[in-house]
Amino acid sequence: MATTIGPPRRKTTVDRPVRTLLSPWTLEHRRGKVGYWLVFTVVISLFTLAFVVPLVWMLLGAMKTAPELAANPPTLLPDTFNVGAYTEAWSFMELAKYFGNTVLIAAGAWLIQLAVDVPAAYALSKLRPVLGKWVLGGMLATLMLPASALLVPTYLAITDVPIFEVNLVNSPAAIWLPAAANAFNIYLLKRFFDQIPTELLDAARIDGAGSVTTMVRIVLPLSRPILAVVSIFAIVAAWKDFIWPLLVLQDPAVQTLSVALQRFEPDTPINLMLAGLVLASIPMVVAFLIFQRQILAGLTAGSLKG
Repeated sequence: MATTIGPPRRKTTVDRPVRTLLSPWTLEHRRGKVGYWLVFTVVISLFTLAFVVPLVWMLLGAMKTAPELAANPPTLLPDTFNVGAYTEAWSFMELAKYFGNTVLIAAGAWLIQLAVDVPAAYALSKLRPVLGKWVLGGMLATLMLPASALLVPTYLAITDVPIFEVNLVNSPAAIWLPAAANAFNIYLLKRFFDQIPTELLDAARIDGAGSVTTMVRIVLPLSRPILAVVSIFAIVAAWKDFIWPLLVLQDPAVQTLSVALQRFEPDTPINLMLAGLVLASIPMVVAFLIFQRQILAGLTAGSLKG
């Protein structure tokens, strides 16, 4: 009985080698493993020291006395850990008031960025307006401009807002409005919205949902990771900004932490100034430690699979 041999079956998947700096053959040998882990350990240690040492120096420096900080050669650990410098700095520089101002500025900047950036990214991604690619390209082109080049025109616009002819100096709106349209956040949101299947939106439109309803009920619930990332970026940018608040918040009563600390610097002992800097940094460090998983998930959520 003759058997027929059919054509060879085609492979549905192709195993492609992954290219790395070191080949698997090199890592199988002892010298390769030792060299790899040695380089890896050195690089990670150097990066860790570069980021951690300044923070540790600031944290311990706030517990020293002013003469200790001025000593030559400098010492790492204080003779006595003066934790009371933090409470003294809090009351001496009235940091509670400036914390409140900064929270107000950051919360307003966060809300207005979400209110502007989310609909803009949704329109560019799903509504596909005429010249939408050119609009996105123009916004991304603004990222190539140095921030200092935009200070003068933005300040002139704030001191005399077109059409309304009002002066927003010493008003939180002077920081909220220029931060409303953030090209980088719009790009992140658009990239994420591009990954949402169009079939879901078409099904919602068949059921009678409009564009706004589709965005609110379908797109936003699926976009929580990237919304968390954009929120963190917006809050951190508003919290740590210095040059722009220095220009538009000239009244000490409405200044943010970064501006107030700079104003107190000439008349404040250096250990109290370091304590104030530590206290001003704590909220953002805590926020990152709490939301680090959401940040990393959101940054990779819009990536393309290759």
